[in-house]
Amino acid sequence: MRFRTPPPVLLDVVLVFFALLDVRVNVHFNDSASLAWGLTAALSLMLRRHRPLLTFLLTLPAVLVSSAVFASLAALYTLATFTRRRTLLALCGIAFTLCDVPPWPSMNFDLTQTATFITLGYTATTAAAPLFLGQLVQARRDLSLRLREISEARDHERLLTDQTVLATERAQLAREMHDVVSHQVSLIAVQAGALQVGAPDAAVKETAGTIRRLSVQTLDELRHMVDVLRAAGSRPTELTPQPSVSDLERLVGGSGIEADLDMDLPEGLPAPVQRAVYRTVQEALTNVRKHAPGARATVRIRREAGVVRATVTNGRPTRRPLPLPSARYGLVGLRERAALLNGTFSSGPTAEGGYEVRLELPVEGPT
Repeated sequence: MRFRTPPPVLLDVVLVFFALLDVRVNVHFNDSASLAWGLTAALSLMLRRHRPLLTFLLTLPAVLVSSAVFASLAALYTLATFTRRRTLLALCGIAFTLCDVPPWPSMNFDLTQTATFITLGYTATTAAAPLFLGQLVQARRDLSLRLREISEARDHERLLTDQTVLATERAQLAREMHDVVSHQVSLIAVQAGALQVGAPDAAVKETAGTIRRLSVQTLDELRHMVDVLRAAGSRPTELTPQPSVSDLERLVGGSGIEADLDMDLPEGLPAPVQRAVYRTVQEALTNVRKHAPGARATVRIRREAGVVRATVTNGRPTRRPLPLPSARYGLVGLRERAALLNGTFSSGPTAEGGYEVRLELPVEGPT
């Protein structure tokens, strides 16, 4: 069970109350000097957190002229918790010991008497108790601070280690992408360019030109992605150039399939919404080419009641699809992108034997 530390002001009030009670018990009201110094010592405890040495000095006269020592012991403890000057603490302990030896008013102080040494030992022990306790509290506070610093340093070191591992993995991935993917795509672009120049058929020339253009575009995007991976978290790097809805007409026209675009969107849509719409249409057309060759696709994009709706529908395939490798992450990525924008994504077969992809993204306020 953990106890809450009382507020500082409340603790000071409690100490002043006990100091006044100590004055009430040990000081006669007829002794005006002792009473005045006792009250001064008790009330000075309100300054102990801001002026601990001054507070202790204000409490010493009460110890000298009376038996009210509670305020002085509390001030001595506070001084021991705040200061690191051991010599000062030793001098304050000696001062309390000498002031607490009775009876100073009569100056009857005989070092030849055994009782005098016993009294000095008792008062010295009384002074040492708050000093050691205050130093113990100070050491505990320093230890807690040190442990907190060690914990923060360990967390920072763990973060740096994670970033180093991530940077290494990203650099390795960038090398693999550059050495393998870019090499293969470059070969495709070169061979498509040679075919475009040497083919006698116009249709073959057009197809080869499309392949070459797409290969060059893929190499450009791959170069930007390699730059991002090699940045390794040193600074935010934008995946440029980023597509928008204005590029949809070119995307649909160069998709290599029969596709109709029906788009009615206002200007000024947020850039993340435009990218999400573009990537959804791009992935849907790619799936039509891979899984439904020969099918006709329809792309319909509208904004209605503060929601942008994009639908890509294709009919039945007219040819047998070619077996192409697929990671099956395309639709998963689109669903995650839509969720990040507080939208919805769904896909599934149609009653006519085709396939449909649907995206809905909220757009707040007028654009």
